[in-house]
Amino acid sequence: MKDFRSLKVWEKSHEFTLRIFKATQSFPKEELYGITSQLRRAVSSIPTNLAEGCGRGSDKDFARFAQIAFGSACEVEYLIILCSDLGFMKEKDFTEYLESIVEIKKMLSSLLKSLR
Repeated sequence: MKDFRSLKVWEKSHEFTLRIFKATQSFPKEELYGITSQLRRAVSSIPTNLAEGCGRGSDKDFARFAQIAFGSACEVEYLIILCSDLGFMKEKDFTEYLESIVEIKKMLSSLLKSLR
């Protein structure tokens, strides 16, 4: 069993989740159960799956959860683009969020390669 808190990718994805939750507080109220909810679920799925995977008994199981986290990161990347195109975030914030999620995806990709 691994300690998920020792993973740099977990730490980055957790911090990013906190930033996205704060950012979505200013999204339109009519999107609370739409894009806001979907983005929050997807972004929190990244560190959640890493934590759950660390609690599994093998690298193969951990890799499966890391792959799910990677899929969630891809979903987040698209939702950030969508939110920007809909005018829900400032260009500066969009650029920072996009850079962050791309970095997290790269870290997850490296993690997955190390587990093969």
